[in-house]
Amino acid sequence: MANDIFCQIIEGKAPARMAYQDAEIVAFWDIHPRAPVHILIVPRKHILSVCELTEQDAPILGKMALAADKIAKQEGIFNSGFRLVMNSGPDSGMVVPHLHMHLLGGRKMGGLLA
Repeated sequence: MANDIFCQIIEGKAPARMAYQDAEIVAFWDIHPRAPVHILIVPRKHILSVCELTEQDAPILGKMALAADKIAKQEGIFNSGFRLVMNSGPDSGMVVPHLHMHLLGGRKMGGLLA
């Protein structure tokens, strides 16, 4: 496994406020939230980004989306709405080189990403 901060969280070597876990997915609260609910959904398998996905990895995206639904229900934002965002590469604003999805909600979202 790689040694990025998400891998360290997955391995229990770095602290995080957990929101959800299963055999393939770990989700935890973002330390720099952009919304009242801002949770990162991360595969346990280290994949650098969307650009590094293989055909064999494709099901993980569906599992991440299903985890997002479960978390949105858990956090009370399922019915009011939420946003899912994935970045890839440095120009996107991706900071940690590990595939992840941002679940944002708890307020009305404006514009494309505001």
